[in-house]
Amino acid sequence: MAKPVAIEVWNPNGKYRVVSTKPMPGTRWINLLIEQDCRVEICTQKKTILSVEDILALIGDKCDGVIGQLTEDWGETLFSALSRAGGKAFSNMAVGYNNVDVNAANKYGVAVGNTPGVLTETTAELAASLSVAAARRIVEADEFMRAGLYDGWLPHLFVGNLLKGQTVGVIGAGRIGSAYARMMVEGFKMNLIYYDIYQATRLEKFVTAYGQFLKANGEQPVTWKRASSMDEVLREADLISLHPVLDKTTYHLINKESLATMKKEAILVNCSRGPVIDEVALVEHLRENPMFRVGLDVFEDEPYMKPGLAEMKNAIVVPHIASASKWTREGMATLAALNVLGKIKGYPIWSDPNRVEPFLNEKALPPAASPSIVNAKALGLPVSKL
Repeated sequence: MAKPVAIEVWNPNGKYRVVSTKPMPGTRWINLLIEQDCRVEICTQKKTILSVEDILALIGDKCDGVIGQLTEDWGETLFSALSRAGGKAFSNMAVGYNNVDVNAANKYGVAVGNTPGVLTETTAELAASLSVAAARRIVEADEFMRAGLYDGWLPHLFVGNLLKGQTVGVIGAGRIGSAYARMMVEGFKMNLIYYDIYQATRLEKFVTAYGQFLKANGEQPVTWKRASSMDEVLREADLISLHPVLDKTTYHLINKESLATMKKEAILVNCSRGPVIDEVALVEHLRENPMFRVGLDVFEDEPYMKPGLAEMKNAIVVPHIASASKWTREGMATLAALNVLGKIKGYPIWSDPNRVEPFLNEKALPPAASPSIVNAKALGLPVSKL
């Protein structure tokens, strides 16, 4: 018998039982479920990451759907339990779902939701923030100041990198990578080199147009180049931001060999997935190249860092907060809840999971659709005509 976990209950007499494994920002997501006759149970257990046993206890004997987190292990055990309890849907409050065994979900007929479309600008902003902080050594300088070590201006004190006119490299020029590239090009007048298996046509047009604008105003125009390989980006860029998906081909994409191809004073930023970087090799590279700097939001073995990383002055490390703006996190909670609600109510799947504004407009009812179900095709779910 699984041990009971602490919960908070909303609308106790609701027809449908929906469980959230964590309290989530805002209340709109709760209200949207309640308005559709859902009993909402929110786990309040004082535990950062719930175990499979904890979630089994939450699912219980009757559960129509679960909203969960990317730190949880959603595989055969949980999907079989959810199916036995009559569950129809599970949604990650995240765009990524590498914590989910989608094949197991398919086996038990459970729809798997995620929350794309709402994180793009917020994640790109954090990558840009880490880029500037690393270039100008802001965290080091802040610690120095707080320690009472500042006793006057010095010519060599915390000299960093100028971004204007330098080259920003983007590996993975999808929505987030392109948004980041635009911020760095327009904000700091950087030249762009990017690598992606698909051509980023809209990004190229943006940089071209901005370059023409600068030239018309008597300034040096910015340029862009689509690299033929990732190594070309690593060799040429002064600042590199990683935005690939995580799969077998991108695991340890940045390793000892690829780090060695980068400039000695380059800056590397990662707001994608931790295992994209071989963290042991990174620590060694940081130690051997004190002017090389890195900004990390994600880690190979979250929530842990590899030994030595925390001691590196040339590393900025933040706790997976790329999506942590109020608007984005509340939007993610809303989308996750509507994924589960949509499957419970038998709604079709929204045709474009990246166009989520209709679901986030608080002044109107959301469309009668599930915003994003990643295994919709495998389950044969209909697509909305809206």
